[in-house]
Amino acid sequence: MMQIPELHLEDILRLRKQHPCGSFDWKVVRLGADIGLECLGCERRVLLERRKLARRLKIVISSNNETGDDKIE
Repeated sequence: MMQIPELHLEDILRLRKQHPCGSFDWKVVRLGADIGLECLGCERRVLLERRKLARRLKIVISSNNETGDDKIE
């Protein structure tokens, strides 16, 4: 089973597949049972189940966690 990394609001994620607008990058705008994402290319908002996001996630580009880490690669 794939595990999703701990996410915080305003984190920037890169997904495996390209959005129709051409962007791969998304911002976390909602946390809960479903994760709310906003496309950084066209500002479209979507809700994804945690399991689907875990499968589609390629990398966490930047994280706004309490430790102050700016970039996780």
